[in-house]
Amino acid sequence: MDLKELKKGKVIVFGDIMLDKYLSGSIDRISPEAPVPVLNPSSEEIRLGGAANVALNLSSLGVRTTLLGVTGKDDDSEK
Repeated sequence: MDLKELKKGKVIVFGDIMLDKYLSGSIDRISPEAPVPVLNPSSEEIRLGGAANVALNLSSLGVRTTLLGVTGKDDDSEK
């Protein structure tokens, strides 16, 4: 099936709806508890993840898309 055929129909995406968080910053030391770098965050970027990312990508291609899924009851579910 190519994109032209896909645009003629409708796609239902079912799955986990989540957010992907990306932190950027600098590292200036190693943790004393374990040999891992300690990040000093300077910015955070939040994007749709999981099934929500798939639905967003299909929609951006012009495909009629419906997203079905659940979210948690945490602070991120309100975003």
